[in-house]
Parts: sequence; C-alpha cells; structure tokens
Amino acid sequence: MHSHGLGQYARVLPGDYTELSGSAAARTLLDGDTLPTAVVAGNDQCAVGVLDELRRSGIDVPGQASIVGYDDSRLVRLAHVDLTTVRQDAEQLVRLAVAAVVELLYSATELDREPRVFSLSPHLVVRGSTTRPRA
Repeated sequence: MHSHGLGQYARVLPGDYTELSGSAAARTLLDGDTLPTAVVAGNDQCAVGVLDELRRSGIDVPGQASIVGYDDSRLVRLAHVDLTTVRQDAEQLVRLAVAAVVELLYSATELDREPRVFSLSPHLVVRGSTTRPRA
C-alpha cells in the first residue's frame, strides 16, 4: 500500500491466525467509521473468520468488502466459502526445507555452510470473495 501511495488507507490490526481472531478483527472494522473496501488476512483461517463476521453483520462480500486469505486451504474451496486466496507450492517448500536440513546435517561445521535464501512465487487464486474496487 505504501509503495503505491496508499499508505494512509492501510490499517494493520493485531491478531493471530485463527477464525476467532478474524472475527474480532471484523468486529473492530465494523465498529469503525468506514468499512474498508478490502481485507487481506494473514492466512485462510483468519480470513474465514472475517468473512463469517461480515456476512453475519449483513455486509455484502464482495460487493461492500473484498476478502483475501493466504494458504489455499481445503475449506476455502467449498462453494459456500469461495474465498480468494494466495497459494504457494507447499510440496516445493517441503523439498527445499528437507534439502536445507540435510545440507546442515552433512556440513562439517556451521562455518562450512553458506546462508541459504529460497524464494517461491505465490499464485493468486481468485474466487467469489473479491471483486473490482468500487469507483
């Protein structure tokens, strides 16, 4: 948001990665003066809590607020949830993690190994919880 000149519109709420935390965040947003047009949650479980609380409060998702999670968990693929999410290649993450552990185990000393940085490109999976921004 900051890099696109929209920093004044960004708001980060405290919480964790549970549905309860997502529900609490949604209540905080509902109690505010203006409902955001979009919510990005730290994971799908938290996003489901936001989605549930907003829908129970009569908010049209995605008409009034779009919601995005992260993980592409099985739950969000269900028709009644239909959550837009960011997916990463979990199998590749596991392969890289195991390779790093094996490399660490076989290095003679900690000094023998170079720091490793892995970067995987995520994939946006668009479903029914998002729409184009309002004009």
